[in-house]
Amino acid sequence: MNALPARLAADLLACLRFYSRLPVPVLAFETAPYAMLDFARAIRMLPVAGAVIGAVGGAVLVVADALGLPPLPAAGFTLAALLLTTGAFHEDGLADSADGLGGGATVARKLEIMKDSRIGTFGGAALVMSLVLRGSLLAALVGAFGAPRTALLVIAVNAASRVAALTPHYLLPPARTDGAAWAAAKPLPSTLAIAGVLAALIALAPALAGLPPGKLALGLVAMLVGAGAMTEIARRQIGGQTGDIAGASQQVAEILFLAVLASQLAP
Repeated sequence: MNALPARLAADLLACLRFYSRLPVPVLAFETAPYAMLDFARAIRMLPVAGAVIGAVGGAVLVVADALGLPPLPAAGFTLAALLLTTGAFHEDGLADSADGLGGGATVARKLEIMKDSRIGTFGGAALVMSLVLRGSLLAALVGAFGAPRTALLVIAVNAASRVAALTPHYLLPPARTDGAAWAAAKPLPSTLAIAGVLAALIALAPALAGLPPGKLALGLVAMLVGAGAMTEIARRQIGGQTGDIAGASQQVAEILFLAVLASQLAP
């Protein structure tokens, strides 16, 4: 395999290993398949990895609809498939962020709570709200656009929201001197630009299937606004970013994208 295709393939596999629990094979050209994800370079393929993850959920949605399930339970099975595929990776970050930011009185206490694996009231409420909102929005989208086209939106949102979640990692320093956020290198501007372009292309691609391009573009803007808001909240409350903040940013971005597509706003 040529050098550039091999590097891109290795980056894609590395992103899938980090962001999912899919059984990713180790290929001959990979030099360090189980090393920490190289955020400086490898995340250029993150949108593609997100699309692969989203395709799992999209396939379940189409099958559930074909079996005659109503939109809401079909959406529930879709979310269940995504949770199994990712190991609730971002949901865990959302819960920890909600507990820490909502329950800690000092920066040190907020970070301590966020590192605790136990889920408190704020975290539990955030998880419930995320699942309820995403499930109900997906059901509304199935009713509006049908399951096959909504499956394309599942792919799109899973690709783009993961890139939006890099916002706090790029803009803020690590909030602590240990953990994944501290160990992960900051994405290079060129790498982030590639990821952003790929994410936008994947997110806008459902327009080719007849989905409103204006809403898709507005959904992308809403994602960035949501991730930017989480970045500012983290800056004010803990003075930096953590992996949990990235997870919360992804969840907020995903919900806002789906909300825009399900809204009655003009396309």
